[in-house]
Amino acid sequence: MQTIVVLSGAGISAESGISTFRDSGGLWEQHRIEDVATFEAWQRNRPLVIDFYNQRRKQLYEVEPNEGHRWLARLEQHFKVYIITQNVDDLHERAGSTQVLHLHGELKKVRSTVDDNYVVELDGWELKEGMLCPKGAQLRPHIVWFGEPVPMIQPAAEICATADYFIVVGTSLAVYPAASLIHYVPAEVPKFVVDPNEVRANVPNVTYIKSSAGEGLRMVAERIAPLVTFIC
Repeated sequence: MQTIVVLSGAGISAESGISTFRDSGGLWEQHRIEDVATFEAWQRNRPLVIDFYNQRRKQLYEVEPNEGHRWLARLEQHFKVYIITQNVDDLHERAGSTQVLHLHGELKKVRSTVDDNYVVELDGWELKEGMLCPKGAQLRPHIVWFGEPVPMIQPAAEICATADYFIVVGTSLAVYPAASLIHYVPAEVPKFVVDPNEVRANVPNVTYIKSSAGEGLRMVAERIAPLVTFIC
């Protein structure tokens, strides 16, 4: 069975109604990134950071996967599909994808501030002050904030090297280290970039599809599996 590796970004989730930093004038839900998505922000104004992610988490419970997510899940009927996502939502999983690697953490999980290995699913959408890990430290969002290491980048690079097809969807390939992953894909592998905006990747064998995620991924599926009938 051939392997498809997908790198997904905020654009695919935006089609489900989740706000993106790229499309909001440098603000994320009217907040500067420095105020809500750094460890310094956590130290400076913990209640603001907790509330910010509570609101993002609450919104996640209110939205649904879109046709882009569903097309990637359908590809598992005929391919081994690995999704490497920059997104912290669970929309890929809810659409039916079974192999999802989250580069930047997961919104529905929290972790200890003194033990990175203590990661648990949050019960509901609200993290509160005073919710502690077994070592007595406050729990924080399980999110890779700006300036923090991206521990899953090496496993992601290893997955990219196994691709028979590589799909980029909903990302401008401008955020590192995630943007570097396309360079781990073998040169001869067909690559598809799906985005309604202009995106350029300085690698060989790229087909650009300037389209929404849902429509663009349908087009990719038809190109790589023209004789396959997908159960929709």
